[in-house]
Amino acid sequence: MLKIKNLHVSVDDTPILKGISLEIKKGEIHAIMGPNGSGKSTLSNVIAGKEDYQITQGTIEFEGKDLLELSAEERAHLGIFLSFQYPVEIPGVSVTNFIKTAINENRKAKGLEPMPAKELLKLIRERMELLNMDKSFLSRSLNEGFSGGEKKRNEIFQLSMLQPKLAILDETDSGLDIDALRIVAKGVNTLRTPENAFLIITHYQRLLEYIVPDFVHVLYNGKIVKTGSKDLALALEEKGYDWIKEEVAI
Repeated sequence: MLKIKNLHVSVDDTPILKGISLEIKKGEIHAIMGPNGSGKSTLSNVIAGKEDYQITQGTIEFEGKDLLELSAEERAHLGIFLSFQYPVEIPGVSVTNFIKTAINENRKAKGLEPMPAKELLKLIRERMELLNMDKSFLSRSLNEGFSGGEKKRNEIFQLSMLQPKLAILDETDSGLDIDALRIVAKGVNTLRTPENAFLIITHYQRLLEYIVPDFVHVLYNGKIVKTGSKDLALALEEKGYDWIKEEVAI
């Protein structure tokens, strides 16, 4: 589904990613871990199409299409979703209007008619029930006055409504208490199918207790320096990153 080859990315002429290669297939969950400043969020932003990054080398393909030639909006229409580390507040735009517009823009890009209101409301109710969300969320302005946990849960609600092919979760677990973490994980596990894939960026092994990844990658100094199973995440939780840094230095 996603194929990244030898990706080099800079910000203001400062190299951040220094040769990332990664393949994600349908049905897989990949987790990326690493110390602060290693390039995790840069990687997610570049895949999603955020501007302000200079791609100096390498390629990114999504289902055979060259992503680097496409805008963020075009990538979203192909089925790429990014859950933000710090969701933006948008006063005056209700959650309902936001999700309705997003769904119908995606449908328009595929040549489909807008989703009928009755069908949309049914889907909204189902997804809100899945995530234990109160219906009062729907009339609130997007993320305005939301707690950290509410913002992250709202991101997963958007994911559940849009049903992307590739969902990138950038530290969705940061700031969540254990109950919110379980709800978010339940949403991801319920939405997982053989036809979609997840890329989960996290600092903490605890999320991976609830969402079991097929692969764990360690990103350090702009490169993937180690790949393993969930056991690798457990080792990082226990020993930190110093042993990884020592291995890389050898």
